[in-house]
Amino acid sequence: MIQITEDDVQRLLPMEEAVRLLRQAFLDLRNGKAGNQVRRRLHTPDGTVLHSMAGWQGKYLGTKVYTTNVKHGAWFWFHLYEQETGKPLALLEANYLGQIRTGAASGLATDILANPEAKSLAIIGSGFQAQAQLDAMRAVRTGLQDIRVWSRSAEKREAFAATNMIRACSTAEEAVREADIICTATFAKDPVLEKEWISPGAHINAMGSNNPERRELPADLIETAEVIVADSREACQKEAGDLLLCSPLDWEQIRELKDENPSWKPGRSSIFKSVGLGLEDVATGAFVYEKKLFLNGD
Repeated sequence: MIQITEDDVQRLLPMEEAVRLLRQAFLDLRNGKAGNQVRRRLHTPDGTVLHSMAGWQGKYLGTKVYTTNVKHGAWFWFHLYEQETGKPLALLEANYLGQIRTGAASGLATDILANPEAKSLAIIGSGFQAQAQLDAMRAVRTGLQDIRVWSRSAEKREAFAATNMIRACSTAEEAVREADIICTATFAKDPVLEKEWISPGAHINAMGSNNPERRELPADLIETAEVIVADSREACQKEAGDLLLCSPLDWEQIRELKDENPSWKPGRSSIFKSVGLGLEDVATGAFVYEKKLFLNGD
């Protein structure tokens, strides 16, 4: 068994490749050639939470295990196995793996659901996950000309804008108005957008919350969206506060990413709600493992 570092993941997993890998993973999930187990959580009296999520695809099987504590941070590890024998193959440091594959899921959804001629993008949030969202949008929509960012911290959003050569906005509304694509990447408990700010035909990626008591999108926006796609309906029924905090939804109307084909129509709005899947870690982690073996000459 080999160990793969964060540096290895960053070096060996470009965003364009990650989007391609997830496209194949969701196609395999549709065709019964891949599987996913939703996240499970173990809570302790000291506030530490142990999370685990798993999946399989092709000849690989894997699980991500991580801990979080609001005072002390988070630690991520991904375990990769050979499916046929159960043999352990690799242990990956998985903070960047999670960042990249989360961005890639939004990139895939955007490529399927958003205007192919999109020119404007709004990023709400300027933290760790926001960077991968921006990278993914640039990977699938090369015509973006007006990219804006807003976050609660003026210092952080200005730094994010300078690093990425985009425009920092003083309000969320300024960032979002007339944007073709919107990505929310925050830890907000309450909505960061208002329905009235969203232009007809806009596509929204909401990935900041996998907590049933937190949401980034308001109920009236969710309830009137023309298309809502989840990375997993089952996972969202457990974790997606954006959906769970609305009036009772008809979950059969919530589509799954694995079933979607390119379908943007002028004036039609869409929302992609992502909570993250173990399958996404398997698809990207296995790629990094194979690249590492190749570079090592194995």
